[in-house]
Amino acid sequence: MAGQLILRRADFFASTAQAVAVADRYPQNVFAEHTHDFCELVLVWRGNGLHVLNDRPYRITRGDLFYIRAEDKHAYASVNDLVLQNVIYCPDRLRLNVDWGANIPGFLDARANPHWRLGSNGMALVRPVIAQLEQESQKNDPHAFELSELLFAQLVLTLNRYRFATDGPAASGQEALLDKLITALAGSLNRSFVLEKFCEQEQCSERALRQQFRTQTGMTVNHYLRQLRICHAQYLLQHTEMMVSEVAMQCGFEDSNYFSVVFNREIGMTPVQWRHRSRKAA
Repeated sequence: MAGQLILRRADFFASTAQAVAVADRYPQNVFAEHTHDFCELVLVWRGNGLHVLNDRPYRITRGDLFYIRAEDKHAYASVNDLVLQNVIYCPDRLRLNVDWGANIPGFLDARANPHWRLGSNGMALVRPVIAQLEQESQKNDPHAFELSELLFAQLVLTLNRYRFATDGPAASGQEALLDKLITALAGSLNRSFVLEKFCEQEQCSERALRQQFRTQTGMTVNHYLRQLRICHAQYLLQHTEMMVSEVAMQCGFEDSNYFSVVFNREIGMTPVQWRHRSRKAA
């Protein structure tokens, strides 16, 4: 695409021998759509924002994990205290005898799911690995490059062990309460969600959980769920032939008129207008 912003290896890697580096975003600001000539793993630590990956919007917050290929186009918008880390790598420079394709979605198969979640247990394990990787990646010597790749292998294997589908059941009893809640919200896009019932089931304080959620994500529970539903609606409007009323039902809105009002308020145009604009731009 003419005029597409492309991030280049030479601006992020210490030398042509370096395979892995870390790019912190404290915080991640609004960033225009771009591609790279390298790949990256994106892990969100705190806050929230809108991540648009290959024209699909994702409302992201603590624990969201993305595997970005060099040719993918993505952007960040509507950010609120969004803190994330990008672990960037050049596949052609990796030298370890590791089955990278089995551990990195999209490494070999472009159809692989790029979006996962990582619970509190997994985040606690990978944080020190990324910290050590960041230290080594700032050094420009062969030993540092080799250590960086070893740490990168440890990172991708750990992520493979602890990641789970965004709406899957893997945020089980062993995960933190906040992880369970975020997973439950992602799994309720097409139906109602009652926080009171969730808290009764988990035997926890609704008030405390609401406060914890807002502290970690920068949003209320209701705002986050509404944003998830609107993002899903955008995807369905662009990629399916569903009527607006059908999209509304699939996104948890029983009243299509109310859905249109909420969509217009959040996006700045009606669902029909957005569908027309998004398809024209594709």
